[in-house]
Amino acid sequence: MVSITCSNDVIFVIGGREKKKICLVKIGSDTKRNLIFKKFNDIDKHLFNMKEILLHSNATPIRSKGGTGYTCCFCTKLYEDPRDLKKHTIEDHDQETKSNFMKGKDMHGYFVKLDITDLQCKCGETLDTLEKLLDHLKRVHSPRFFTDIENHIFPFKFSDKTLRCCVCLNIFNTFKAMQEHMNVHYRNYICEVCNAGFVNKNILSRHCDAHKTGTFTCEECSKTFDTARKRLLHIRGKHSGIKLPHKCGYCNERFKEVLKKHDHIAKVHGVLGTEIHCQACDKNFRSKRAWRLHTTRIHLMQRPHKCKHCDMEFYTKQELESHNVKHTGSRSFQCEVCLKFFGRQKTMKEHMRRLHSQ
Repeated sequence: MVSITCSNDVIFVIGGREKKKICLVKIGSDTKRNLIFKKFNDIDKHLFNMKEILLHSNATPIRSKGGTGYTCCFCTKLYEDPRDLKKHTIEDHDQETKSNFMKGKDMHGYFVKLDITDLQCKCGETLDTLEKLLDHLKRVHSPRFFTDIENHIFPFKFSDKTLRCCVCLNIFNTFKAMQEHMNVHYRNYICEVCNAGFVNKNILSRHCDAHKTGTFTCEECSKTFDTARKRLLHIRGKHSGIKLPHKCGYCNERFKEVLKKHDHIAKVHGVLGTEIHCQACDKNFRSKRAWRLHTTRIHLMQRPHKCKHCDMEFYTKQELESHNVKHTGSRSFQCEVCLKFFGRQKTMKEHMRRLHSQ
């Protein structure tokens, strides 16, 4: 067996039939001053680094974001404002509790959601990125900090109500969407089909299911699908028994559409969702879809539907059809009261409102 000393604290031992490299880390010494080393694999390295981050900085982990708030990793408390969760984690959970964070996890599904808002080391050093914190810990506080592993930490900043990626500054209307986006920046595992990157093997495995094609039959109704993902969505929508899949986190009332759930939460419970602010003007939008429509229509001025009779172009097919009435003279909308015909439904409804509303 050959031993290679890397530092006073870390030794790499190379030996055995497969010539595997084993990392041994000094964890102390016995009464006879014999050094005691522990065998470290990848998950041990990640857990060691995470412990050093939590013990030496004000960075705090997030368990999840549900319908009513952000959940603590160390207890069941939930906070609507992530700043309150950060304060709770720092003040209410001791060093020993934080030292055991993620203990028992394996590498297949390992990743951490970390709040690095107003990031600061316990020594007083202010740092604006996770990478700078890791470098600072390695140089100043923890020489044993491992740098030979991929980063499995998603950093988040909550400086205001806008959900903004702290790496590329893109804006998101839900924490879930922002979390999924973070895989773009931490491409530890790559899909061989579409080159998409993911932070851990578990997320990659779920993604790869979407590429598997074949004949997938629903056991309930015998309907077939060309991917397992489509069959799963079919089963959830048709056979799960949940006709109203979107549940309010405050009163458990259910809704068919997520936007109706958000409207309910705002009107009944007084909790307004995160709005997306257009960077080109002063408008705000409650959904990413509405913001995208606004951006493409108003600011990018996309007009994909062209009139065959003139040079005018329109954003939607409906706008083009309404315009075509000028060229075709078509009158296909009839008033049910006086039987008069109109070229546009909007014109007919206005006619009925003015003349037949009583």
